[in-house]
Amino acid sequence: MNEKMRKYTHIFTENAALWTEVIGGGEPVIFLHANVCDSRMWHSQMEVLGRYCKSIAYDRRGFGKTRAKTTDFSSISDLMAVIEAYSEDRPTILIGCSQGAKIALDAALLHPSKIKAVVLISPSVSGAPEPNYPIDIKELLLRQTQAITAQKNNEINAIKARLWLDGPLACEGRIKGQVRQLFFDMYDTALKSSPIGSDRDQVRAYQHLHEIEMPILVLWGSLDFPHIQERSQYISKIVFKGRGKELNNVAHLPNLEIPDEITEIIIEFVNSVQSIDD
Repeated sequence: MNEKMRKYTHIFTENAALWTEVIGGGEPVIFLHANVCDSRMWHSQMEVLGRYCKSIAYDRRGFGKTRAKTTDFSSISDLMAVIEAYSEDRPTILIGCSQGAKIALDAALLHPSKIKAVVLISPSVSGAPEPNYPIDIKELLLRQTQAITAQKNNEINAIKARLWLDGPLACEGRIKGQVRQLFFDMYDTALKSSPIGSDRDQVRAYQHLHEIEMPILVLWGSLDFPHIQERSQYISKIVFKGRGKELNNVAHLPNLEIPDEITEIIIEFVNSVQSIDD
């Protein structure tokens, strides 16, 4: 990778300095991280995609190296500020995981002319029905609530890894080594960050999925929460140009578990979208 094509900078918007990383040039592709990670979760994908296009990732408020005042904000407006800074007026491909996928989907509904296509990985969706958890998952979520109330950061981090990295349908400690350490470091950084305000976005994307006309690819893991798997399948079927793929034996963060496979899937999707314009 040509290091001259790599740039780190802050985007200043609405009482925040959003830390961004850009690799490469050309067609813009923006990565949006999950709520238990920061932009470092996309390292493998950024390195490869940066050879073919302009790969952009940023830390949302409360995560990583972004700094923000304690004031209400709009995650969609933050994303649009990043798009404006780096897209050069080209329609942008968005790749989001979990909460990042939610923001990408909301933006696709509100700003369709700015967004060419979207990849949703283990997506949260605004306006979706509340999940009905199995008893064993309810017990894990109760432990998490108790740890948060007691402000036991190490325990919170361990439970988050159990739920979102190992997966609630898998054994604790399934994922080990550098990936687990990266997860701990990313979420520990979030736990220690300064308080931020509330997100004022009120989109209900679940009720408007049929209105989306751009290509949508949905990916989900077979070890993720059951309601996320069901939701992912639903999105892939109801969106006009939607398609979906289940990933066997992975949980909520597949790009950390099987980075090469996820990168290949993303490249294939990006190429297919670009070929439509040719």
